[in-house]
Amino acid sequence: MKTWFITGTSSGFGKELATIVARQSDTQLIAAARHTDDLANLDVFDATRIEKVSIDVTNESQIKTGVAQAIQRFGTIDVLVNNAGLGYFSTIEESDMAKVRYMFEVNVMGLANVTRAVLPTMRAHHAGVIINLSSALALTTLPTMGFYSATKYAVEGYSDTLRQEVKDLGIQVMTVEPSGARTQWSGRSSQKMVPTIADYAAFSDAITTVSDSVTQAPGNPHRIAQVMFDQANLAEVPAHLPLGEFAYQGGLANLQSIVSEIKSREDLSLSTDD
Repeated sequence: MKTWFITGTSSGFGKELATIVARQSDTQLIAAARHTDDLANLDVFDATRIEKVSIDVTNESQIKTGVAQAIQRFGTIDVLVNNAGLGYFSTIEESDMAKVRYMFEVNVMGLANVTRAVLPTMRAHHAGVIINLSSALALTTLPTMGFYSATKYAVEGYSDTLRQEVKDLGIQVMTVEPSGARTQWSGRSSQKMVPTIADYAAFSDAITTVSDSVTQAPGNPHRIAQVMFDQANLAEVPAHLPLGEFAYQGGLANLQSIVSEIKSREDLSLSTDD
């Protein structure tokens, strides 16, 4: 039995992935959500292999209690999926910084605190896979998504460092960078601020229509969850997993542009060392 611990399982990728895990006969699931009443969809599966835990990832006490509850029930955690997250749409100048800070608490610090709570049991068993939900917007950027991108760039830096620290401990770290998908990420799981400064009026439509991606985005949440499940079960998981055309094409174009720019200033870069 492989035990999965997934945050944010009440909707989106987390809900789809939890359902896939629950369907397997050789897995155990810890489904975390702020309100376990939102996880009734899991009641049709074998209850002996499922534990629901109430976790708001901004609450360290709830994280510790939920992880302890999971370990008491199943003994260990083999796969951690840090899926809980929020979106935020605004120009940088007009962003509500209190809302931005809260998004960082969820998308970055929440992920880090859940990981820190789970790492001791993975280290004890010298095994484990950690999957951190990043975004295509950590590979490239778009106007009005600056602070959201910043949280996902932080997830990338955090994950790349963690990967190096635990690689000799039998623990693997995978970041997943999905393109826009038909989830509530741009709907009820996000906040929006339409520009009031005339200089930014060109971005108004992008923000006011972003909720349409709940139904119109190209990304299929079930397919994305299935790919995550399949890749997590490989002997060696990928370090980075961009999913969708925007993530793949947009990410490559941006990274290639950065490489080209860095190379163009090789002499200047190297001149600053003694």
